[in-house]
Amino acid sequence: MKIALPTSGNMVDGHFGHCEHFTVITVDDQKKIVNQEIVQPPAGCGCKTNIVGTLAGMGVTVMLAGNMGGGAVNVLTSYGIKVVRGCSGDVRTVVEAWLAGSLSDSGSSCAAHDGCGEHHH
Repeated sequence: MKIALPTSGNMVDGHFGHCEHFTVITVDDQKKIVNQEIVQPPAGCGCKTNIVGTLAGMGVTVMLAGNMGGGAVNVLTSYGIKVVRGCSGDVRTVVEAWLAGSLSDSGSSCAAHDGCGEHHH
């Protein structure tokens, strides 16, 4: 199984579309991490490039991310990649927590901020 995470340094990047790079972690049948590689995204917003196709072509089936908009979620799921939002912290720690079953999708996307800050006159 391959798991991708939008990354800045060794930490999960809070924004999928503008991350520094993606970390792709390969996990064996015993849920042990056996490989870790860095994938550089093309310039521009991640949801408007072919990065999802590239990751899917590498065999990625799970995306552990901080936050992302609905468009990115739709693109990822259209490639058969399961999206788990609300992740933060060290990449390997996040993967290990997901493998242990202690992470679930927060369900929050960037669109959740819409409608806040209404003005009352």
